[in-house]
Amino acid sequence: MSPSVPWWWQLLDADGAVVEPTEGRQEFPTRGDAESWVGEFWPDLADNGVAAVTLFEGDREVYGPMPLSAG
Repeated sequence: MSPSVPWWWQLLDADGAVVEPTEGRQEFPTRGDAESWVGEFWPDLADNGVAAVTLFEGDREVYGPMPLSAG
């Protein structure tokens, strides 16, 4: 059995540059877990300069960039 492929968010600033999290990339076992996490933590991400996120499954881009603005 092959190991599962992690889901993760690429974080982007307002200029579209990748923001590297200081604690390292957060990985999730399922898409639902990844989406729940960003739904809960988007205000903190935005406060730390993240303007948009892109969801990946391993190396495959699933969707994004998705803006974090509330408006």
